[in-house]
Amino acid sequence: MEICCWVIPVALLLSLDLVAAHIHGNPADELVDMINKNRSSHIKSPSSQLYDNPGLACMALQYIDTYNGKCDEGKKPPEVDITEVFAPDCGVELATVQTISGRLLACQLHYAEPAQAFSQLLIESKKSLSILYDGNHTEVGVGVSGTNGGGPYFWCALFGSGQTNSTFELEGGKALKQSQGCFSGSDAPCAVSAAALTSATSFFLQFLSSLSLLLVISLSSTR
Repeated sequence: MEICCWVIPVALLLSLDLVAAHIHGNPADELVDMINKNRSSHIKSPSSQLYDNPGLACMALQYIDTYNGKCDEGKKPPEVDITEVFAPDCGVELATVQTISGRLLACQLHYAEPAQAFSQLLIESKKSLSILYDGNHTEVGVGVSGTNGGGPYFWCALFGSGQTNSTFELEGGKALKQSQGCFSGSDAPCAVSAAALTSATSFFLQFLSSLSLLLVISLSSTR
């Protein structure tokens, strides 16, 4: 009986922690840090460090959205979408939009922590390394997102070669709110879709139901 009294509150705290972990944190910022550290170890020049551009990062999240949850390279968006779709949807000033100088994209069914996503998914070929170490890059933006609260998960890094602090500028200094996912260079927390919240809430309620059943069985066995 005493065991039941303390197991339930502890379990509730654990379940709340799991829900919180599902919602918070920004892996996009961690990926930018890994990109810069990796470039620094390979390129012995001050220019190895790329500016973390939130406007470009928000557009990386928009880039992911065009895949509609399908890991299909055939869904790669046309270049015209950069100015006609991504920039307006992020609140990027059209006059500051420049050419994307490089792109890294990865997708898989299950979520991967930033270190694994970087080393095993984004940087998986000589071509990827060539893009990563390109000396023409001056800035980078990273977007990370799932699909309706689950997999497939996408990681996208867009690189620019324009003058830092004057390209992909956000109107008013802040990106428009996104429906889901994380993007680097922003103070805003990762956006959580309604589906993700529903998924987390569903998990929490199922957990409570299981605990209630356990309590009933435990009480019955003590009589």
